[in-house]
This record gives sequence, C-alpha cells and structure tokens, in this order.
Amino acid sequence: MLIKRHLLMFFRDKANVLFSLLSVFIIIMLFVLFLGDVMVQSVESELGFSSDGIPIVVAGIMLGGMVGVTSVTSCMGALGIRVADHEGAGADFFSSPLSRRKIAFSYVMGSTLVGLLMTGFALIIVLGYLLVLGSGLPSLAIMGKHLLTLALSVLCANSMMYLVTLFIKSRNALSGFSAVIGSLIGFVMGIYLPIGQLPNGVGWVIRLFPMSHSASMFRQLLADGQLEELFAGAPPEALASMREFFGVTFLFGEFQTGFWFSAAVLLVSTAVFYGVSLLVMKRKSHLNG
Repeated sequence: MLIKRHLLMFFRDKANVLFSLLSVFIIIMLFVLFLGDVMVQSVESELGFSSDGIPIVVAGIMLGGMVGVTSVTSCMGALGIRVADHEGAGADFFSSPLSRRKIAFSYVMGSTLVGLLMTGFALIIVLGYLLVLGSGLPSLAIMGKHLLTLALSVLCANSMMYLVTLFIKSRNALSGFSAVIGSLIGFVMGIYLPIGQLPNGVGWVIRLFPMSHSASMFRQLLADGQLEELFAGAPPEALASMREFFGVTFLFGEFQTGFWFSAAVLLVSTAVFYGVSLLVMKRKSHLNG
C-alpha cells in the first residue's frame, strides 16, 4: 500500500512529473534546434563525406545519453516524496507499527518503478524517432539488451539518488539540488559536448561517473551498428577513435570498455550505493535511538 501511495503521489503531482522530465525536454530541444546539425557536420568533417546514416548515428549518440539522464531525473523526482514525508507525514509513519526497514523499502521500490516507467517511455520515443530516420526495427537480441540496460540504469540511478536524499532534509534543499543536477547532468553524461572535445580532467570525471556507462550502453545499442557501417573498410583504429570521441565507449589506458563491462560497472555501483545507504540509515537510527 505504501508503494502504491508513493506512485499515486508522484503521478498526481503534474509539476513534479514535468520537472523530472525537464532535462529531457531541454536536450530534445537543443538537439532539434542546433546540436544535432553541429554534430552531423562534425562527423561529416571527420569522415570526409556525407551519408544518410550519419544523422542516425548522431541521434543515437545524443538521445542515448538522454535516456540515461531520464533515469536519474525521474528517480530523483520520485524520491522527493521521501523528503516531503520527513517534513510532514514521516512522523506518522515512524510512529506506526511499520518498521523503518519496510518504510525505506517502499520508497526504494516506488522510485524504482517510477524510474522504469519514465525511462521506458523515453526509450520508446527515441526508438520511434530513429525508426522514422530509417534505422529499422531492432532485433530481439538488441531489445533484450535495451531492457537490461534500462533496468541497470534505473537501479544505479535510484541507488545514487536514494543515498543523496538521505542527507537532504527539506523540499527547498531538494529543489536546489535538483536544479544543479538538471544543469550539469547533460555535461557529465557527455551529451552537450562529446567527451573528445573536453579537457582530459573532465573526460576522466565522465569515465568514472557510473551513469555515464548507462549512456555508453544505450549509445552502443542505438548508434554503434550504423557507426560500424560508416567505417566499413577503414582501419580499426579510426572506428575506435570515433567511439571514444563520442562516448560510445571509454578508454582506460589501452583498455576500451564494452557493453558488458559497463553493465558490470552499473551493477557494482548499485550494490555499493545501496550498501552505503544501509550504513547511513543504521547510523542515523543508532543516533536517533
């Protein structure tokens, strides 16, 4: 019942739903208005020729990152209910027969379900847009990887945002944090500027940020096939360089990440963030008790 209550509270608050998707709308507008054309010209300049496949590659790269962003912003918006409860109804929850563990679990499950629904919706939009551009329907194997990436992305984003909200005491503080995240997430996920155009230090921040691997996985599924076709006959180093430049994969020294490596990063990060959250909650419970 608590999980159902959290879901109803989130979706009934139209402003909360809107602000959870605000970064997504901004990315789509920037892509349609000018970033898409800039990236198409950049790829054409790098290749030395134009092709109908280039807009598909560019759309897959940018919008793949956007799907990853949705998992972060939607989970953060859903966890705002937890912060609001601690200002108001939380006292009633904690005085009820329900254990704190069950209450915490309800917030985690509620925000996870919101993240899956909202991120799934964003993914459907992206797949439909690419289909209009001429990318064709993804195979069952690719769709299976999309669903896996969707689940891992939401789990990792939710674990990060849950840990953050444990330290946020008011809705005003959450609003301020949400504004900062909404402004920076596009850069940290390598959407507004390709990682290859950023300073080396910033590039390392992107590589080490767990959710960047979510964007990398979506980009591999949405754009890598077309990218390989564009580089057919070219030296393998040229394709690897283009993948790294646009954040389709990441380089750690001589090691280039792949789909399953990034999946492992998301899975391990999820376990770490939830583990730290449990320690924080136990410590707070001890201090309050």
